[in-house]
Amino acid sequence: MPAGVTPQATSERRPADRQAARRAAGASLGRRRLTNRLAWIAGALCLALVAIPVLSVIWGVVGRAVGNWHWNVLTTDTAGNGGGLLNGIEGTLVVMFGVAVITGVIGIAGGLYLGEYLPADRGQILRGASEVLSGVPSIVLGYVGYVVLVVQFHWGYSLAAALIVLSILVVPYVTKTTEVAIRGVPTAYREGAEALGMRSGYTLRKLVLRPALPGIATGLIVALAIAVGETAPLLFTAGFSNKAPTGQLTHSPIGYLTYLVYTYFNVPAASAHALAADAALVLLVIVLLLIVIARVLVSMTQRYSPDRRQRVGRAPT
Repeated sequence: MPAGVTPQATSERRPADRQAARRAAGASLGRRRLTNRLAWIAGALCLALVAIPVLSVIWGVVGRAVGNWHWNVLTTDTAGNGGGLLNGIEGTLVVMFGVAVITGVIGIAGGLYLGEYLPADRGQILRGASEVLSGVPSIVLGYVGYVVLVVQFHWGYSLAAALIVLSILVVPYVTKTTEVAIRGVPTAYREGAEALGMRSGYTLRKLVLRPALPGIATGLIVALAIAVGETAPLLFTAGFSNKAPTGQLTHSPIGYLTYLVYTYFNVPAASAHALAADAALVLLVIVLLLIVIARVLVSMTQRYSPDRRQRVGRAPT
């Protein structure tokens, strides 16, 4: 004990020190709570800035379509400035299926190669090329597809040309999300499988791809949503047809909903405007269904994930 300091004086200082420490802790806690509330308010404002325009667009589309909606537009083909949407719906679904197959195979394989087999410090050229490709305007890809596929290869306006151009447009998204999902799988899974003597193919299927499926599925669904909403590439490659898809890959124009929205909205006829609004509503429903499918796939693939108990707040057994 220092000279001149009595035990009584020391004991009198301790309560004061404790009170000062409590006041400091209370002030720090108050500042953290204030910062947390301000962060929540800022996040809510940012969400409102995004949600309000989206909701206004949805409200405008639904408001325009519901007033003149007739269920027979889903069962009749387009004719002149009116008719129905059956040919456009069938063509859109065919395009979606073809893009899902081509993009799924190429994009997932590319992401798997970049994320699992290529070291992190390599493959920069491939990643850079993928990022550059994702930044190319869709109308440029459509024009290139028109010059190369429609004119030079003599395919004409066709389903094959449309599928190739749309797949090139959205493959980078699937590749990137697949690579990120694969790299997000803990290395301990691979090390444990190797220690147990599992084959690399079995490890890839059971311990790597299964936890990565939510990210892969989400990327594929987002790519399909982007492809569904494209117009310019299809104008250059698919043309348009008032009839149902023929199933031929070349020399067979195909109908699609975005053409009806883009073209018929500018036609000076009430029936054309109503058909464009109906096509926009059907497109909106398709995109919403894709979002629901993505959430269902994520829920199903995460059901047996090894770290599910930790994510839902339960201790592993």
